[in-house]
Amino acid sequence: MRRSALPLLSLLPLLLVSACNDYTAPSLYQATTPECKTWTEGSRFELPRSISVYATPPVTLKEGGTELALIFTLPIGTQASFTRLSFLLEEPHQSPFAEAKVLTIYQRGMNRKAEIVDVIEKLPIMFSAVGSSAETQWRLRLQLPRQLPQRFDLSMPDMLVGGKRYPVRTFTYRYFPERSAYGMCS
Repeated sequence: MRRSALPLLSLLPLLLVSACNDYTAPSLYQATTPECKTWTEGSRFELPRSISVYATPPVTLKEGGTELALIFTLPIGTQASFTRLSFLLEEPHQSPFAEAKVLTIYQRGMNRKAEIVDVIEKLPIMFSAVGSSAETQWRLRLQLPRQLPQRFDLSMPDMLVGGKRYPVRTFTYRYFPERSAYGMCS
C-alpha cells in the first residue's frame, strides 16, 4: 500500500499549485452601459489570494478640489506590488489627461483600533500584510485635478501577486447634475 500512495503524494503539491491559479478576473471596466447613468456608492475588485481593491465615490471639498480613496485589503501572508506608481485619469477611449496625486497613505491591521495607523510618506512599490492581523488595509487618498470632464475613468496600475501580473478594474466616474456632484457610475 505504501508504494501505491507514494505517487499520489508526489502529485499533491502540483494539485495545490494549480488550485491557486484558479482565478478569473471580474469585469475590468466598471461602466456596464455606455451612458453610465447609475450612481454607485463604491466598487470592489477581487484579485487572487483574496486581495481586494475598493474605490470610493469622489468627495468635493469645501475649499475646492475633489478627492477619492482606494482601499487595498490583504490577508495575512500576502503581498501585492504595482507595475507603475501612477493612477491615470482618462476620458473613455482617449489618452490620459492627468494623473491623480497621492495625498496620504495609511496602513493598519484590521484588528487594531481604527485610530492606530501608520502614515507612509511615499507610495510604496509593494503592499504587504502585517503579521499581527488577519487582514491589513492600505488606504490611499487621491486628489483629482480641479477641472474634470463630464465623465472620466481612473486607470489603475496592474498588480503583481505571487509573481504574476494581473490587471485591475478601471473605475468610472461622471458628473451627476441632479446631485451637483461627481460620483461613481455603472
